Amino acid sequence: MGENGDTEIIEHHVDEEMEKKRILRSHGSSFMESVTPSERDGHSSTQSSHRLLAYSDALISIIATVMILPVAHTKVQDNEELKESLQVLLTTKIAVYLMTFLIVTVAWAAHIRLFQVIERIDDCLALLNLACMMLITFLPYTFSLMATFPENILGILLFCACVMVLGFIQAVIVVYGFSRPFLLNDQIQVSENQVFYKHHILKVIMRVPIMCFFASIFSFIFFQMSYVILAIVIFLPYISQSLKWCRSKAIGQVEETPDSMMFYTYHPNEPLSKERVEAFSDGVFAIVATLLILDICEDNVPDPVMVQKQYGGSLVAALQNYGPEYLAYFGSFATVALLWFVHHSLFLHVTRTTRFMGLLNTFSLAFVGGLPLAYQLTHEFPRNSRNELEAIQISCVIIFFAGVFQLAIWVAALFSERETLHPYVRYGGREHAFMLAKLALYPCVALGTFFLTCILSKFSASIFHLMEITVPFAFLLLRLLVRGGLTLLRLIFCPDGPETRSALEEEEEEEARMPFNTMIT
Repeated sequence: MGENGDTEIIEHHVDEEMEKKRILRSHGSSFMESVTPSERDGHSSTQSSHRLLAYSDALISIIATVMILPVAHTKVQDNEELKESLQVLLTTKIAVYLMTFLIVTVAWAAHIRLFQVIERIDDCLALLNLACMMLITFLPYTFSLMATFPENILGILLFCACVMVLGFIQAVIVVYGFSRPFLLNDQIQVSENQVFYKHHILKVIMRVPIMCFFASIFSFIFFQMSYVILAIVIFLPYISQSLKWCRSKAIGQVEETPDSMMFYTYHPNEPLSKERVEAFSDGVFAIVATLLILDICEDNVPDPVMVQKQYGGSLVAALQNYGPEYLAYFGSFATVALLWFVHHSLFLHVTRTTRFMGLLNTFSLAFVGGLPLAYQLTHEFPRNSRNELEAIQISCVIIFFAGVFQLAIWVAALFSERETLHPYVRYGGREHAFMLAKLALYPCVALGTFFLTCILSKFSASIFHLMEITVPFAFLLLRLLVRGGLTLLRLIFCPDGPETRSALEEEEEEEARMPFNTMIT
């Protein structure tokens, strides 16, 4: 009886799977049959969205990063306390930069999710996307108005108007995409719940414009509440997910759709395009590195008349005065480049990016964007002054958080390592300890430098520049240092223990026979 029952259950599951495949095939064929000749002609005019997405990522990364320029170019007099000036900056320009960076990256994340649903474009969608980019690039200006005139509601109204129009254009893109289903991704094309998908996506897209509408109304009544609502917009996905979790605990799980909803779920593990995360991050790193050399070109080219009068026409003698600036530039560029190298090494072993990992990446990039400020501060003040010490400590804090959020991305990935990480860097993997050391190097060095400058304040500049110079060599020797450390630990804790091969090591050797690129895709 048991064997017959098991056989019937297995046959039932096989029949179900065969029926699902038959439905998908028939649905796909019926979909193609239902396409009219004019739609077929339109289908032939579609194009890949890769270049459009690359252009959008580049544009958004530039807008998010260049907002650091007003902060970095703020001049602090030598006789003015940096701590007091920084308090003014934190209430205005630094707050504007952070809020702008986060808001722009929220818009970028929404753009990713939208074009994960719509995988092919035509001329109409390309033009609508350009309209979205125009509004996104205008957002920093509205934030500057809000920071400069915090009690004037015009800045709030302009920002809310931009977001509401942006949401309307995205809604038009969704409606247009679902009216031409061959533009959608394959999962939605063959789904029988396209109407549900469309309504669900529109509902999610319109949440932010609706909140901005209420913020604009509160600006006439109690404008402080408007700023609170705008701050909620940044963390809306996580607030929504928390409320959904509380609702499921209170009244039980609510089934929303027979399909597995992979997009617009607001779940921290919702997939995010790894390629676009890498492209956006590369854009931020490239722009930050470029901003450093722009400062050199602008401020450190001597006037020809001055060179002739003061240095007798000797350009070499004139450039010697800019020695600290050159040292700060090369140190800052090395820091940006090595942080990119760590980011590249991390995402080389990431097989799947989630929304939560994207949020941590955003925080890391926000501090990377602050490195031009660190560059300006480290050579702005006289040697051995109080301002110089505080400037170097601020630079250490910026580098620390830029690195520690990269480490947090890896830690978050480890919680679902089978879906998000290559086997080499999982717990017990052959590259696990090396990846940990690589990600922890900058946070540890920045933290150590910070405390050393507190103790040896007279040598703060020398300690900081020594750190910037020695870290690249530490990366070159890191693998040898890790291997030596692991060997020493084995000798201490397992001096006589036989070498055993774990199942994970055998699995890694089996996977190592496969090409590395095929395992990442």
